[in-house]
Amino acid sequence: MWICPKCGRAFKNTEQSHYCGKPPVTIEEYIAAQPEEAQSYLRQVNDVIKASIPEAKEKISWSMPTYWKERNLIQFAAFKRHIGLYPGPEAVEAFAGRLREYKASKGAIQLPYSKPLPLELIAEIARWCAGNH
Repeated sequence: MWICPKCGRAFKNTEQSHYCGKPPVTIEEYIAAQPEEAQSYLRQVNDVIKASIPEAKEKISWSMPTYWKERNLIQFAAFKRHIGLYPGPEAVEAFAGRLREYKASKGAIQLPYSKPLPLELIAEIARWCAGNH
């Protein structure tokens, strides 16, 4: 077990990513709390999703930025080496042919910081999530 020296919480993984203290309430608070090198990527992802599905409500769900309309449509989060995009398993399957250069699993897509963000693809996935349920 690893104990966070800041907040004292115990985790199975050493250096487990988590929030010490009060969790963010807004997407902007979430982004501001992330490492500086991740913030521009997070802002780009947030901006493209917001522009693609403006009718969706912004919130934090499962400690992640979430776009919601009667249900969670799409979520994203910062990690050490990538942005995790969570459009759900149906979206990952629908876009599988265009996701070959990214690591994808059931419901999740890893967008590494080492590559340019596929902003148009993210926009299409967000619109698909809003229109297909």
